[in-house]
Amino acid sequence: MNLVELESVDRVEITILMDNVTDALLVDQDGVRRINWPRALHGALPTADARVSPDTGVPDALIAEPGFSALVRVDKGGREHTVLFDTGVSPNGVAENMRRLGIAPGDIELIVLSHGHWDHVTGMEGLARALGRSKLPVMIHPEFWARRRVRFPGLDPAELPATSRAALEDLGFAIVEQRQPSFLLDGAVLITGEVDRTTPFETGFQGHEALRDTEWRPDPLILDDQALVLSLRDRGLVVLSGCGHAGILNTVRYVRRLTGIDAVAAVIGGFHLSGPMFEPIIDPTVDALTELSPALLVPAHCTGWRAVHQLATRLPGAFVMSTVGTTITL
Repeated sequence: MNLVELESVDRVEITILMDNVTDALLVDQDGVRRINWPRALHGALPTADARVSPDTGVPDALIAEPGFSALVRVDKGGREHTVLFDTGVSPNGVAENMRRLGIAPGDIELIVLSHGHWDHVTGMEGLARALGRSKLPVMIHPEFWARRRVRFPGLDPAELPATSRAALEDLGFAIVEQRQPSFLLDGAVLITGEVDRTTPFETGFQGHEALRDTEWRPDPLILDDQALVLSLRDRGLVVLSGCGHAGILNTVRYVRRLTGIDAVAAVIGGFHLSGPMFEPIIDPTVDALTELSPALLVPAHCTGWRAVHQLATRLPGAFVMSTVGTTITL
């Protein structure tokens, strides 16, 4: 494998715009800022009218949904770039959370969609309304458009909502398809493209199928799954995962081989370890992440509570709970 030259960045700020959980009682940690009730009551969130509190209204609380989205601000050489990674599960959730957090949609320079599942894509609709016809570039893998379904024992197959290319383009977005690793923003951001599958226990999503030439066929690898990667100066790699269908260890190991950078500053996002199909690989995944020893570990979305609890126990110094409105500064 030929090494790629990933430029170092000076600072990274990642704000979780959508995740499964909100928690307004969490407090700040080093490098982690929370939107909690004390901060909200002092103006960090706008006020919503409420008949039961007519004099003051109430904080317009952030929305949690079973999807994922993160805003990434990158500082390189004194110049800031802003990337949106995934857009959540509902048409309006991410756009609403941006409004409540005071984040201007016009700051976004490009969008990266980690894969084609609707819980990472549907918020493109509300974002388009907030932006107008912006012609923002949207980075995807060519397999993103595949029609898919899940087939579980004892249940009828259930087709997943698929994204229409024509609809996205009609909303004003410029689609950029790339299967291989690609650089964005003057080499400051790397999109992995297809991830090599080398970890023996990360074998994919059994029962996941795709429509190929009018026939439903097994699609356990979900090849469009890709991550966003940064190299933080003097600290190592920052890896942002949507669902981690490629396997979170496969992803991190692939990025290390691709860039030649061994140190891992942060692993953030979905690790897909939830439910009876994936819980058997929690132990080897936690063992491998413990050996990897990232400085910061922020499991989110589809990681699942069992895996989150184990990671918090095994890596207490690195672990940070992901919640909507959390901003991580590295």
